[in-house]
Order: sequence, then structure tokens, then C-alpha cells
Amino acid sequence: MSVFNKISEGFALGTTSPVVEGQEDWLYIFNEADVTITYNQTNPLIVTGLAAVDGAFIYKFTGTNNSFKNSVKSNKTIVGPRYAEELDFNIAGNASDIKATIMALGYGRVRAIVVNNFKATDGAIELFGANNGMIAGESDKNEASVGGWTVKLTPPDKLMEPYPPRSVLIAPVSGAATYATTLAAIEALVSA
Repeated sequence: MSVFNKISEGFALGTTSPVVEGQEDWLYIFNEADVTITYNQTNPLIVTGLAAVDGAFIYKFTGTNNSFKNSVKSNKTIVGPRYAEELDFNIAGNASDIKATIMALGYGRVRAIVVNNFKATDGAIELFGANNGMIAGESDKNEASVGGWTVKLTPPDKLMEPYPPRSVLIAPVSGAATYATTLAAIEALVSA
């Protein structure tokens, strides 16, 4: 009996690009139905394209001082490993438009793009919630959130992802995909 997935290579820790933890102080979020995603045909862990549907946008949330955190936990299930992806971030403010955004995050499914601090691999930019989307599992406004809101995006109804977060690598019209070309492609879809 063959194994569906096999280890195909090892790794070594390098001194030229030491691993750096955490993510940048910004996050991209979009409604699940607003962006069409294209995957690499030979590696489903790589996103090669994002296209807005009918003029939709990607929304950029900017924070400060490491206010965004992500976690991914692998869980063994009867159908193989599943991944619980979570994102914690702060929204500074309490205006009615912010409250409307928080409500929308709780009702509708979204996907999120994270820019990691470690940029030496193809995992510098990752897509969370690729298959099942994410919802605001928790939203808090208390003294710890300093007048704003703390939001936790989680899998909806405990639907875990069949893959870990997907790497996002988008090439320009001509040339190879790089961190810069990928970030430029995402920024081109950000609302004004």
C-alpha cells in the first residue's frame, strides 16, 4: 500500500538566513467570495494568483507593536491531519463602521493574508482559511484592548483546513515570482 504523501526532502538550519518569528504589523482580509484564488498545478500549497470578483477589494488592517499574531495547530483526524488556523489582531477604534466590520467578520467567512517577518523562503506571505474561510470566533472590547477591539479569526464551526496555510507567490506578467512581486499584486487589490 502506498502512502499518499511522502517526505521528499530534509532541511538544515542555516546561518545566512536565521529564522525570525512573528509577522508584520499589517494583515490583508477579504470576503471569501470576493477573490478567486489560483493554485500551483503541481503543488497545492502555493497560491499563484488572486483576482477580484466584480470590482471587489482586499482590505488592509494596519497595527503597531506586534499587534498581529497567528498560530497553526496540526490535529490528527480519521481522514488525515487537519490544521486549525487562528489569527489575533487589534482594531484601534470604536466607531460605528468598525463595529459593522466586526459584525461582518462574525457572520461572513473571510480569508486572510499574513506577511511573515521571515522572508527568506516561499512562505514569506501566507493565505489563511483557503478552503473553509475564517470567522471572528471572538471579539472583545475591554481595558486590555485599550479602547479598541481584539479580534480572533478562527475556523468556522471547527472546520479545520486540510492543508497548512498556503504560500502566496505571484509572478508579474514576465519574470519570476518574488516577495516584491507578490506584495505588489496583493496591494493592487487593496481598497482605496
